[in-house]
Amino acid sequence: MGGILRCLALQIVVLIAGAHGANILGLFTSLSPSHLVIQMSMARILAERGHNVTVVTVLKPPSLHKDINHILVPMEEDILQAFGSLVGGMTKTDNSNAYTSMFRSVRQLSETFSRMGDVMKQPLVRDLYEHPDNKFDLVMVGYFMNSYQLALAHKLKVPLVLALSNPPSFLGYFLGNPWEVSYVPAMNMAIESGKPLGIGHRMLNLLGNLAQRLFMFIIEFRNARIYRDIYGDDPTLPSYEDLNKNISLIFFASHGISEGPIRPNVPAVIEIGGIQVKDQPDKLPQNLEQFLSEAPHGAILLSLGSNLKKDHLKSYTVQKMFNVLSKLQQKVIWKWDDLDNLPGESDNILYSKWVPQDDVLAHPNITLFINHAGKGGLTEAQYHGKPMLALPVFGDQPSNADVMVMQGFGIKQSILTLEEDSFLQGIREVLDNPKYATAVKSFSTLYRDRPLSARETLIYWVEYVIRHHGAPHIQSPVVHMSYIAANNLDVYAVILGTIVALCFITKLVLSLIVRKIRNNSTKAKVNQNHKLKKK
Repeated sequence: MGGILRCLALQIVVLIAGAHGANILGLFTSLSPSHLVIQMSMARILAERGHNVTVVTVLKPPSLHKDINHILVPMEEDILQAFGSLVGGMTKTDNSNAYTSMFRSVRQLSETFSRMGDVMKQPLVRDLYEHPDNKFDLVMVGYFMNSYQLALAHKLKVPLVLALSNPPSFLGYFLGNPWEVSYVPAMNMAIESGKPLGIGHRMLNLLGNLAQRLFMFIIEFRNARIYRDIYGDDPTLPSYEDLNKNISLIFFASHGISEGPIRPNVPAVIEIGGIQVKDQPDKLPQNLEQFLSEAPHGAILLSLGSNLKKDHLKSYTVQKMFNVLSKLQQKVIWKWDDLDNLPGESDNILYSKWVPQDDVLAHPNITLFINHAGKGGLTEAQYHGKPMLALPVFGDQPSNADVMVMQGFGIKQSILTLEEDSFLQGIREVLDNPKYATAVKSFSTLYRDRPLSARETLIYWVEYVIRHHGAPHIQSPVVHMSYIAANNLDVYAVILGTIVALCFITKLVLSLIVRKIRNNSTKAKVNQNHKLKKK
């Protein structure tokens, strides 16, 4: 009886201990709403798990869980306008070559995102680590060229994890991920998954990886100055170069097993692609639900993302799109940010300033998704098995679209040269040819087949890091090694030096032997000549 009571008491203690959630601080200050969708999905899942989640953002999230403590640090209007101008400028140029586009905009990107340093100076943020009553167990930073914000975890003296809306090829080197350029394509290089790279592709891949690292070096050089400007010579903080040595792990919005490329990852690389997709879609707003349910020929969702606004698009391009869409049998939900100035009126088109994209794509009547090839939208379409027509604009979008086409999930067109005939033909091709829907639905089965869902993976690894106080045992030693040591350059130098020394010694010994032999030979000849003269 006593044993049963002790067992029961132990179970009660475990339950009570499990009921107390950790205090988690999320710093999600990206100017891109699409990044915020991924990051707030992570915060929501952790809050639903029972953790005490506090989130700092500079943008108002499209939706907010009731249990999340939200701190809004509004950015100055000129910063938001600068970011809008940056996006607008990119829509007017050909960005099909990602690296050309990247370096063309590096100065603007660096200047715009450097202003995120102002967030760290805000009293609301400083209070998080200066007020003695604030206790946290983990800091989660939404990463996008803002390494100086990693200092927050150092200030709070707690473990640090990053949330990234990209695959490991973008930031994996922070964790010591191997740099396998012979078969792992760079982030902006579209290669058929599982196929070896030929010499031409390997050369391009090497150049692409070097370009990506040069781009990040330029960004980091400026960020180092921002870090020093914010914190000065604070003795409690490490040098800027050492900030990333405190990272326990990084959550990447990817799933390499299904999406590719297959590559080696260190244990601290955790892929949670599809984290924003709910296990069960939420009920749609009444107007959207009714509109979709009354679509006997199916429906199309048109969304060019959260960064692209009406003012960024050429008016005649919008008019061409409306002329095509308004004549279709299918219903169309068009995400449009200015409801006072619509492209046109049509019974088959429903405009909406905000669209619960994941929930809409889950609807069985959606038969086509017209998008900008953003990573988040592609992921949701792939998860729900919806074929696509991509109109990429900038950044990783062109290469995302190329991969999508390569996988057979849809087609790609240029928004800069869009014409009514080609746009209509593209829509009809994807709608009428079943191969696209078949391919993406087949991939959806593969994408969902995991030992743990994205939600379960996130929860497990966050709690793992907290349980093991930062889990330093899963960190690669490379993180704490210099470039010379990590690449064995000192070992090679010793080997080369040894070989040179041995060659020198061998040459010296041989020359001495040869000289000795010559001397002996000369002496022998002299002696022989001397004997002949005597005779």
